[in-house]
Amino acid sequence: MDYSKTLNLPKTDFPMRANLPEREPQILKFWEEKGLYKAVQEANRGKPKFILHDGPPYANGDIHLGHTLNKILKDIIVKYRSMSGYDAPYVPGWDTHGLPIEQQAIKNLGLDRRQVDVLEFRRRCREYALKYVEIQREQFKRLGVRGDWEHPYLTLEPEYEAIQIGIFGEMAKKGYIYKGRKPVYWCTDCETALAEAEVEYEEKRSPSIYVKFPVVDGRGLLEPGTTYVVIWTTTPWTLPANVAIALHPEANYLVVEVGEEKLLWAEALHERVVELLGLREHRILGRFRGIELEGVICRNPLMDRESLVILGEHVTMDQGTGCVHTAPGHGLEDFEIGQRYKLPVLSPLDDQGRFTAEAPQFQGLFVEEANKEIVKELERKGVLLQFGFITHQYPHCWRCKQPVIFRATEQWFASIDGFRQEALEAIRQVKWIPAWGEERIYRMVAERSDWCISRQRSWGVPIPIFYCHHCGKEIINDTTIKHLQGLFRQYGSDVWFAREAAELVPPGLACPECGSQEFRKETDIMDVWFDSGSSHAAVLESRPELSWPADLYLEGSDQYRGWFNSSLSTAVATRGQAPYRAVLTHGFLVDEEGRKMSKSLGNGIDPADVIKIMGADILRLWVASSDYRRDVAASFNIFRQVVDAYRKIRNTFRFLLGNLYDFDPERDAVPYHQMLELDRFILVKLQRLIEKVTRAYEEYEFHVVYHAIYNFCVTDLSATYLDILKDRLYTWEAKSLGRRSAQTALYQILDVLVRLLTPILAFTTEEVWQHLPGSNKPWSVQLCSWPSLKKEYLDEELEAKWDKVFKIREEVNRGLEQARREQGLGNSLNACVHLYPDEKLYSFLKPLEEELPTAFIVSQVVLHKPGEKAPEEGGVEAIEVEGLKIYVEPASGRKCERCWRVSEEVGGEATYPDLCPRCVAVLRTLESTCDESLSPGALG
Repeated sequence: MDYSKTLNLPKTDFPMRANLPEREPQILKFWEEKGLYKAVQEANRGKPKFILHDGPPYANGDIHLGHTLNKILKDIIVKYRSMSGYDAPYVPGWDTHGLPIEQQAIKNLGLDRRQVDVLEFRRRCREYALKYVEIQREQFKRLGVRGDWEHPYLTLEPEYEAIQIGIFGEMAKKGYIYKGRKPVYWCTDCETALAEAEVEYEEKRSPSIYVKFPVVDGRGLLEPGTTYVVIWTTTPWTLPANVAIALHPEANYLVVEVGEEKLLWAEALHERVVELLGLREHRILGRFRGIELEGVICRNPLMDRESLVILGEHVTMDQGTGCVHTAPGHGLEDFEIGQRYKLPVLSPLDDQGRFTAEAPQFQGLFVEEANKEIVKELERKGVLLQFGFITHQYPHCWRCKQPVIFRATEQWFASIDGFRQEALEAIRQVKWIPAWGEERIYRMVAERSDWCISRQRSWGVPIPIFYCHHCGKEIINDTTIKHLQGLFRQYGSDVWFAREAAELVPPGLACPECGSQEFRKETDIMDVWFDSGSSHAAVLESRPELSWPADLYLEGSDQYRGWFNSSLSTAVATRGQAPYRAVLTHGFLVDEEGRKMSKSLGNGIDPADVIKIMGADILRLWVASSDYRRDVAASFNIFRQVVDAYRKIRNTFRFLLGNLYDFDPERDAVPYHQMLELDRFILVKLQRLIEKVTRAYEEYEFHVVYHAIYNFCVTDLSATYLDILKDRLYTWEAKSLGRRSAQTALYQILDVLVRLLTPILAFTTEEVWQHLPGSNKPWSVQLCSWPSLKKEYLDEELEAKWDKVFKIREEVNRGLEQARREQGLGNSLNACVHLYPDEKLYSFLKPLEEELPTAFIVSQVVLHKPGEKAPEEGGVEAIEVEGLKIYVEPASGRKCERCWRVSEEVGGEATYPDLCPRCVAVLRTLESTCDESLSPGALG
């Protein structure tokens, strides 16, 4: 007889193979057709709000793995919050202005912005940005990210732009906006000013020169004509703008005789300078404190211009000579100290970094070219003491990756000093995750200079300022801003470029200084960080489903100086508090060797490739498994490890579903108090899992969620509980209490696991949910509530009891392994296990004696009384369980062909000569059921 037909074997209509790349698009289509996002929002209407405000990525190319990490983290949080009792809308957005878009439009569309009409150029940039909004939208959706994709926010939308200039106007009204000439980061390749957030530091090879500045007025301390102040610089091109030399007021400076010349440098650097310059013979003639030398006049050897000796606390003794070349037009510290001394601000460069007629001997030369010519000129004049090269960290443009310069130009600034203290106080009111983020942004705000908010480009929101045509007075007030907001809402910011100033000013506007009614308009646009930094007002305050401030901002750690910072500035300046209650950051992506992923290294991974091969749920599980607060490693080897973990979780789902094929929870569930002890024990463990996982979600520790669920599936379930359960599920009578008890536990485990994993494995959990037994359930798992803790299940005595049983089981498994090696035992059901416990352990095991074979998955267990001696050879002594010895031998009897247990009672029933009594009883019940179903009464 084929006894396999009489077993309760699981059905496999939940697929054996995942085939995620094929199945996930089908699930996406299902969600879209059913309107999942809208359904979730309707289901949660009226609940407390949780607002995660999306930081807008640039719409300038396909998404990369960094986008993937960011968006999946956000989606995990939003899905968890919406299941755990919150109305958690997610409105995605895009940054659609600025240099990143311009550069890609110019590159991909072959534009020359100088040759194209500004409105045509802006139109092409808009088209390019909107194209990639659509592309990225589909790519983000493919990741399983749920959001209001049909109504995202875009920084180019007229309403957004109108609100943005309103913020600018409010800051101007409070006196925080001003125009000034001061050094800013300037990209000569992009031909625009940059903010600090737009600068990255990379290694650069620069010239290193030591130059003599001749003293022309030594104030009776230094001898003119033969004395020189020695400076050091790595930017020779800034020397034409030199107007001063800074000394530290408290440092000592030496006058050193070298041949017929007297050279001055800091005493603290004397030995280093002497060694570097290779001075074999020299003599110290005098010593002065820096403060004594203030007012000494030197001559700029290149420009035949005075160079004043000044004092500054910024002078350090780390390198150089302690005499700092000062050009207020090319450095912020130089500028600030120059203001105290009323020094001229010279910057003889044009927008492309080429010298102008202000430095005639170098006119037309690019700064890097000028370096060479300047060094030659210094050498010709006999003032170059030493020339070499150094490699050091130097600011580069964040977009074109070219070195930037400091250049004094007329720019618009936001005065951080105007609201710095308020911003610092607001930082202390925010929860920063990780906690070190608080000190990082606090220090940045405390130390940052004024924010340069103007850009010399075309694709962006214009700075909404008029100038009086006659007296040059800048005009921005409530009337002009309100009028422009109306125009922007109607026509978008293009109207600023399409119309003359006379068509843009409000009717009747007159200059408050001279009364003129003729105006011109500002030609600069706003820094793109002002665009995105206005989103808290333009999005959170303008959409009814959202609220201000946001509960959470979540971006990469680079945004402490970017979006977190600009948002904080605009919010504090206009509303007096931070726009977020909490800020969470993640690290950068690195490869297996810890190198940052970059195009130049060629070590990047396209998320589309991973999805195509493995599926989006593998990316989602990878994100959850990573401690994202540090840098996150990614490679196909790592993804393959994630696939292995995913397969084990999926196989757990398959087992649970396969053994619930004939289970209806409304009809077949066993009340908790009637369930078998082992089943009640696993439900205790399930409650512990709910506690741990929920806490981890609350604390944004998704790697803890991953490990907790993975270990539960692999260890508590697959390797232990489910392994033991197979006998009861497959061989017991289908409707028996024992089997229904097991199925009740399996159903509850499945129902909880699928919910706990929904924020992470969005596609797989949906697939599982569609196979879950029962008709009284939402149409999508994402419409479910979070699993609640059933405290009545937390039976600590039961938990301790079975924990101890399973610890003994681990010791028994050691004995079984030894028997396999030494006796060729094979399957554990071939074994008879002899337990030799001490008196205390015997008292614990005796009431469980009949259940031990099932718990150990062996055919027979013999529990020996205390004092009985174990065989001298072949046994094992327990390591983790005190007072226990174990001996394993082959079980006596024959193997039951149905349940595979070895028993001396097999063959006791002549009709079933190959079965044990338990299996015979099950078959008798089956026969009886079949006979009844064929009786006339049954047919009638």
